[in-house]
Amino acid sequence: MPKNKGKGGKNNRRGKKEDGENKRELIFKEDGQEYAQVLKMLGNGRIEAKCQDGVTRISQIRGQLRKKVWIVVGDIVLISLRDYQDDRGDVIHRYTPDEARNLKTYGELKEFQLVENQEVDGDEEEEGGIDFEEADIDDICAVRTDTATALQVIICS
Repeated sequence: MPKNKGKGGKNNRRGKKEDGENKRELIFKEDGQEYAQVLKMLGNGRIEAKCQDGVTRISQIRGQLRKKVWIVVGDIVLISLRDYQDDRGDVIHRYTPDEARNLKTYGELKEFQLVENQEVDGDEEEEGGIDFEEADIDDICAVRTDTATALQVIICS
């Protein structure tokens, strides 16, 4: 009998074909919900978002969205407000840029700037708070030659 050389098993299944773009139904806000724009990713499934009512809230990404729907800074999300905490909420839906444009044309979104693919300008280089200074290497290091072995030693201070 010939040997099995192909890959098999449930870990090596083929991917399914997708039908291009999936048009999904546009979800509008209800009572106790608010549109928000993501300002900062805080980690551990939490985000900082500025809601349409002007309040900045820390929101928890619900379990159904975790690891399936990637939320990045600038996305428009739908937040469910908590009755017992005004500065907290829960992310229940993320809008694609096309859906966000549709919400804006319907008059649902008012204050937000639609942020898409922000590019970093070459002039604004962010170095993470580290200041670098220009210095001459001759001022920092000295070259000494060992006469016995004829080796050059570079000593930096």
